[in-house]
Amino acid sequence: MELLQRYLREGRIQVDPAIHQMAVTYHDPCNYTRKSLKAFGKSYAEEGRWVTRQCAPDLREMYPSHEGNYCCGAGGGAWAMSFHEERVFYGRFKARQIRRTGARLVVTACHNCRDQIKKSLRHEYNLDIEVKYLWELVAESLILPGGAANPRPDKEQAL
Repeated sequence: MELLQRYLREGRIQVDPAIHQMAVTYHDPCNYTRKSLKAFGKSYAEEGRWVTRQCAPDLREMYPSHEGNYCCGAGGGAWAMSFHEERVFYGRFKARQIRRTGARLVVTACHNCRDQIKKSLRHEYNLDIEVKYLWELVAESLILPGGAANPRPDKEQAL
């Protein structure tokens, strides 16, 4: 997150915010907010939001957000374990948060969170959303050398 933010601020990479016109929400991964705050005294909640706003101006906050944002249900590596029913059960709070934003795209920086929201919660709670890593959002928004916008990948390729 910090590297993407630095590159955007320095102008080393440029993005086209017109590519992602839909409503977007940012999911705060537990590891980057609560755990980092406890372990290092710093939460990484704003960096992901700042980068997301550069690529998708219609950012809608979940409530609560930042360090208070609900866990997606796959924290602590639960995504990789055989706790599907439990993950989906605890993820119901996250699904409700997402739905209330009206967002069509959920962005997160954590692979466990992305997989939980995209592969479990989206289907189990009938969320009509796309889910992307923060770096995917940036990659799709890049303005290539010479000023050409990066063509958005075919949805089948992105899945």
